[in-house]
Amino acid sequence: MANQLDLEEQEQLDQIKHAWKQYGNAITWVLIAVLGTYAGWNFYHYWQRGQATQAAAMYEEVERVVKTGDMVKIERAFADMKDKFGATAYGQQAGLLVARQYFDAGKLDQAKAALMWVAEKSSDPGYQAVARLRLAAVLADSKAYAEALTQLAGPFPVQFEALVADRKGDVLMLDGKKELARAEYDKAYRAFEPRTEYRRLVEVKLNALGVDPQPAAVAKGTP
Repeated sequence: MANQLDLEEQEQLDQIKHAWKQYGNAITWVLIAVLGTYAGWNFYHYWQRGQATQAAAMYEEVERVVKTGDMVKIERAFADMKDKFGATAYGQQAGLLVARQYFDAGKLDQAKAALMWVAEKSSDPGYQAVARLRLAAVLADSKAYAEALTQLAGPFPVQFEALVADRKGDVLMLDGKKELARAEYDKAYRAFEPRTEYRRLVEVKLNALGVDPQPAAVAKGTP
């Protein structure tokens, strides 16, 4: 009987891991593109045109180098970006972009360092939020669950609250704390708009834990 329960728990955990790895991180990265549009608008209202042009050109260079996958060139380009335009939105975009490349290449320490830099140096709450969400995911992949939860413990803009709850659920689930994870997933499910795709992902995670959130939502008058 104990072995059967162990197998069921492992199957649940595998389902959560699969859903997270397949969709969770990818959706988080979509936020970078959304924020990038805002950053471009905001940037030109606070910097002179000459500085903006130079920063944009350097960001394009970072993008070009990232596509090559040459880590030495990536590190050099990112270092230049931080040195010359680190306080700008373009600098923060570069940090997020480079962190993703590091993560995909399995260089977790470099990915963590780049994300930490964005989280600490950015003056934009949106960029800080994305960096901390992503950093929590990288830390969780490294089994540093307590550190991951620390990144998610501070204040976030209200529009990120559902994403934060979902990411907390992921970390807690990977740490074997199913009841706490379930509570965070439930919080995320209720915080997302009913028709958002991400809400369906959270529902899958709850279903894997044996929870059907829809009856409760209907009882509360949620569509």
